[in-house]
Amino acid sequence: MADNKNNSQEQNKIDALNDQLTSASEKLAGNRKIIYWCVGGIVLVAVFIMSYLFFYRNPRTNDSYAAYGKVGLEAANDTVAAKEYAKVAEQFGSAGGGNLAALSAGQSYYNIGKYKEALESLKKFSTSDDVLMSNVEILIGDCYVNLKNYPEALQAFDKGIKTAGTNEQIVPRAQLKKAVVFDHLKKYDEALACYEAVKAQYPNFVPGNGMSIDGYIAREKARLGK
Repeated sequence: MADNKNNSQEQNKIDALNDQLTSASEKLAGNRKIIYWCVGGIVLVAVFIMSYLFFYRNPRTNDSYAAYGKVGLEAANDTVAAKEYAKVAEQFGSAGGGNLAALSAGQSYYNIGKYKEALESLKKFSTSDDVLMSNVEILIGDCYVNLKNYPEALQAFDKGIKTAGTNEQIVPRAQLKKAVVFDHLKKYDEALACYEAVKAQYPNFVPGNGMSIDGYIAREKARLGK
């Protein structure tokens, strides 16, 4: 946007100078040439885009979804699925089904305990859907936890929280995961902060494991001697 603004200002200066140095007829002739060149350029760009869409991108996208769906139908277990989804992701890259295959490969690798491979696949996935992306970021954090890379895990959980915005299920869940890591690191004050944030911001959230947020808070306070 800044470049466009600067270009516009520069063009205005040029036009003003032309008004002073050339006659109206000369300026009109020059503008006609510019207009012809611009129109010709637009037509060429339009032709290129249409050709790309109809002769390359669309067929490739369709093929990627077909390959992705085939793995879902034929893979007998997560071990097979992980390998086959990874192949689709490698073949089609960011094209529709290739992008989804990266996510599914990551999930399958995680399920069979191959956390490094899961990370590689999950990091290839992208989406503009904040709910889906925040869950992927949390799964990335889970991979780092299993790899005992706790700083990266905490960063991934924080990223998931930021992406989720105020989602009443995702944010508290990510906070609980952060608290578990802090407990493991014996950083009880930071774990307490996570639980208190959940209680303050999401009072209706229920952990679902038989222990309330107040119970977690009381436990952390006991550990801290409060």
